[in-house]
Amino acid sequence: MLPLMGSLAVALLSTGARNAAGLIAGATALAGTVLIGCLYPVLAGGRVLESRIAWLPSLGVDLVLRLDGLSWLFASLVLAIGFLVVIYARYYMSSQDPVPRFFSFLLAFMGAMLGLVLSGNLVQLAFFWELTSLTSFLLIGYWHQNESARTSARMALIVTAAGGLCLLLGVVLIGKIVGSYDLKDVLASGDAIRQHPLYMPALILVLIGAFSKSAQFPFHFWLPHAMAAPTPVSAYLHSATMVKAGIFVMIRLWPVLAGTDAWYYIVTSTGVATLVVGAWAAIFQQDLKGLLAYSTISHLGIITLLLGISSPLAAVAAIFHTLNHAFFKASLFMAAGIIDHEAGTRDLRRLSGLYRFMPITGTLAMVAAAAMAGVPLLNGFLSKEMLLAEALEDYNDTWLDQALPYLVSLALVFSVLYSVRFIHQTFFGPRPELGHTPHEAPHWMRVPIEVLVLACLLIGIFPAITIGPILGLAAHAVLGDSTPAYSLAIWHGFSQPLFLSVVALVLGAVGYVLFAGRLNAISAPPLVGLLKGRRMFDAALYFLVAGARWLETRTGTNRLQPQLRVLVMVALLAGVLPFLHYGYSLGSRHGTVLDPGFGILWVIGGVLAIAGAWQAKYQRLAAVVLVSGVGMVSCITFVWLSAPDLALTQLLVETVTTVLLLLGLRWLPKRLPDVWPERHTPASVRVRRARDLLIAILAGGGMALVSFAVMTRPLPDTISRFFIEHSYADAGGRNVVNVILVDFRAFDTLGEITVLAIVAITVFSLLRRFRPAGESVRGPLQQRRQDAFDEAGEDREPGDTLSDYLLAPRVIIEWLFPVIIVFALYLLIRGHDLPGGGFAAGVTMSIALVLQYIAAGTRSAESRLRVRPMNWMAGGLLAAAGTGTAAMLFGYPFLTSWFRYLDLPIIGKVPIATALLFDLGVFLLVVGATAVILIAIAHQSIRTPLRQKVAPVEPAPEQI
Repeated sequence: MLPLMGSLAVALLSTGARNAAGLIAGATALAGTVLIGCLYPVLAGGRVLESRIAWLPSLGVDLVLRLDGLSWLFASLVLAIGFLVVIYARYYMSSQDPVPRFFSFLLAFMGAMLGLVLSGNLVQLAFFWELTSLTSFLLIGYWHQNESARTSARMALIVTAAGGLCLLLGVVLIGKIVGSYDLKDVLASGDAIRQHPLYMPALILVLIGAFSKSAQFPFHFWLPHAMAAPTPVSAYLHSATMVKAGIFVMIRLWPVLAGTDAWYYIVTSTGVATLVVGAWAAIFQQDLKGLLAYSTISHLGIITLLLGISSPLAAVAAIFHTLNHAFFKASLFMAAGIIDHEAGTRDLRRLSGLYRFMPITGTLAMVAAAAMAGVPLLNGFLSKEMLLAEALEDYNDTWLDQALPYLVSLALVFSVLYSVRFIHQTFFGPRPELGHTPHEAPHWMRVPIEVLVLACLLIGIFPAITIGPILGLAAHAVLGDSTPAYSLAIWHGFSQPLFLSVVALVLGAVGYVLFAGRLNAISAPPLVGLLKGRRMFDAALYFLVAGARWLETRTGTNRLQPQLRVLVMVALLAGVLPFLHYGYSLGSRHGTVLDPGFGILWVIGGVLAIAGAWQAKYQRLAAVVLVSGVGMVSCITFVWLSAPDLALTQLLVETVTTVLLLLGLRWLPKRLPDVWPERHTPASVRVRRARDLLIAILAGGGMALVSFAVMTRPLPDTISRFFIEHSYADAGGRNVVNVILVDFRAFDTLGEITVLAIVAITVFSLLRRFRPAGESVRGPLQQRRQDAFDEAGEDREPGDTLSDYLLAPRVIIEWLFPVIIVFALYLLIRGHDLPGGGFAAGVTMSIALVLQYIAAGTRSAESRLRVRPMNWMAGGLLAAAGTGTAAMLFGYPFLTSWFRYLDLPIIGKVPIATALLFDLGVFLLVVGATAVILIAIAHQSIRTPLRQKVAPVEPAPEQI
């Protein structure tokens, strides 16, 4: 939680708070590093730490944080290198950049990565996986004014998020095979997974997700384009975090997915292709960061190749190289950033001779590049030897196994060549012509590179002491008792891997000497253009957009009715499908004799409904009034059937929605036949109406059949019995409807009021910039009152004003206002046991606001209770969510309610339930949302200064 809270804290800082943002970000990363370091002795003692929070126990899905040796290693990389990147970024970022926003994005990404590596549940892992895609999108597109940054961020998001969807499907299949999504259960079910018929689709889906995230061929193209991000982002995402997420998933699931021919061929061949293509392309790059990007792809291919071999020793080598790569690649990216920062360019053709101006940076870069090339006494040499040893082993007699030594050796030659080119082309040669004299970066900007380079040296010289225990802890977390014996000594005698390593060093250096001049003249890597995944991506995106446009032209419309027609038809089909599978049957209960009064009531309702549909083509106002009459019939029906709570809610909702619909009528366009007469011939209109009538009969008849089937079943056979029996016993409320809303289904209610808030803000945002044609700034009701006042003419008394003319109805409404408020509070307080509740109370209060508007406009309604609709909605959401969070503080699931009876003096026993606080949140949000919609439809403004005489037509954003 530290990085996520730090991200929020930094986001609240002003744009110029550069030092404060860096201090908070650095302190957050450092605190996390210290905490994770303090847990090492516990893990070294053989324990696995878990923290479990119940989430969806019925589905076997809990929020689980699991820390073992592997997750500790990756969490340490995320936090420690993140801390170094924060220090580096503090000096790298320009003072004109919004630095707090940068550190906020960086800490959010750090939190997402920690969530991913610490996930003890596969569904949770998939969630954090997508969160890393989203936060990396923000980081890559940080310089959003740059078109290439926006394009690159979008590309990375599409590729990695699409891979994340595949990963989610894969983990769902694994969970179906195992019967649990808990990582502990999954890791114990390797044989069951590999032998299951769903193993192959699960394997392919998981690998697509991992390959897309870790830039494996053919998904590698997004990573070089991501170099449009600031260099600190590149150093962090492409060394220790983003691209290592896919590697982490492959290592984590290695015990249960590896060991089959499918795993071997898919993973090994992908690793080899990525290794060779990335190394070959890196040789010809003219941009420093481009060279490092393709070298990153190549080294990720090395790790994937080792994991694909499926031997325990290869898995150890993969973990080892993951760690080594993070150290030398982060330092190289930071060195490239310093070169760009001081020299003003990253073009290798313009860089030369910088060592005389930047000797410290040059020395650090040379050591890091040597580690990348696999020079002895550096960490990269050790993992390179382990790679060669595994490539030389005969695991199976296949063409791929026989070709591995040659392909790996060729890629290592390329690795040496581009490493030598990076150093020689940048730091040696003639004096550069840059127009200015470059110099060393500030000391603290170089400190992170010095720390990382020192780690490369210490691991390379003293591997058993420095990295041995950590590597052993991580390897044991993956391999368990099958962890092989291995040696981290820097000298194993003269061997074939050593010979191949020396040959790669010599051939790479000689190759650069022979072809250095030609490399500077080549603008694009030969042959790589034929394998460009970018072309496939662009083609796929083009066809996707073209297909969407074709579909839109065939099914899209600017009219609401066709959209509703499609929606109703889809719902009708969804309702029919269960009956096609299970059939339709009635219950054993017999129907009651139809009461004549009830029958007459519904005849009236049916007539009103038909009349409303008929009048809709002539008079919209009449149609709204008739439809509201149908709502009143429904209200009386609820009373007739002993459902006073529903009747009360229906009555209140009908009142408010009728007023809002009447206000909304003036926003509607002219009748469609007047706008598009050629599209509405009499024949086509008859066909459309007959079609709509048929859909209405089918939908209404279907709902009638479902309702009749439910009502003919005995009560014990329905879900109603459960709520009736448990409403008072478990939730302390006798109003079953309200208890369902605020207790049993409170999470649904929380989601519904959130949607209501979003709808209210959307309505206001859409309507605030428009005004119906022909209306003055004064507003419709004010204008109509003025017109009525003017029409009174001679009937007015001398000296009368408009206010005097409307005084009587205003006085009556003002008398009603406090009565309605008291009634609303009464409904709110008693809702847990009697008809009422937060929603009914909120709608009742909204009626008071509507009456105030009718009398004097929204300004008067606003000033009555100092209503600030946005504040009311925010307060309602906070109250509802806070009630649920408070339950978690006492060890109960989210939104668990608590109730007791308190014996108060004089008053006596009083029921107290936390559900009342949740209901209060519903009440506040409903009032605020209705006020916002009323203001938007009535075309008033949300005003802060109440004394302002005239509100602006278009309120400024800061007033909302």
